[in-house]
Amino acid sequence: MASCSIATSLSRLSLLRLIPKPSSSYSSSIPLFPTTTRKDPSRFRLFTASMASEPKESPSNNPGLHSSPDEATKGYFMQQTMYRIKDPKVSLDFYSRVLGMSLLKRLDFPEMKFSLYFMGYEDTASAPSNETERIVWTFSQKATIELTHNWGTESDPDFKGYHNGNSEPRGFGHIGITVDDTYKACERFERLGVEFVKKPDDGKMKGLAFIKDPDGYWIEIFDLRRIGTVSTTAA
Repeated sequence: MASCSIATSLSRLSLLRLIPKPSSSYSSSIPLFPTTTRKDPSRFRLFTASMASEPKESPSNNPGLHSSPDEATKGYFMQQTMYRIKDPKVSLDFYSRVLGMSLLKRLDFPEMKFSLYFMGYEDTASAPSNETERIVWTFSQKATIELTHNWGTESDPDFKGYHNGNSEPRGFGHIGITVDDTYKACERFERLGVEFVKKPDDGKMKGLAFIKDPDGYWIEIFDLRRIGTVSTTAA
């Protein structure tokens, strides 16, 4: 063991003798053995070429994205977005008269003192007359809005309203409604006294708008003829 240790020490001393001493012209801040290596530009070109050869939506360009959904999720679909409202009379008027939605189903929970209003663009004439079957029918529709009313908020003078997610701390942003023509739709909204966050020609993204519902939630308004052009630069 001792001979091995002596041999190791002699080996290290030999290596130190081979290291040249820095000349007086060297700055003490400059390392004798730089730790950085010169970057190979060809590696960057290969990476960018790989990015360009595959769609932005591919898993290789989106870390964490799975290429094929788990078989167990087959049949899943986006069914509802829920947010709370202060006054159902005001909100139902807005979503039915202004946005043209129908009330698919109303559920009341007296013990817990709240009601749910499921709004959507489905034809309610096709809804079953049986109450249980209508619930199932409602929950089988895609992209509905679930308006939740906690009883009493509409007449409570101390109720300050709900956070819409677009002021600090930010969270929820907005829902989106497709219309035939953004400009014509917004002209109608303006006549109806709807509050705007952004009109179609405001800002850099022309041709789409944002309005507010009675509780201040944002709603994006766009048409299929213009949305492609508006979003092309980000595609």
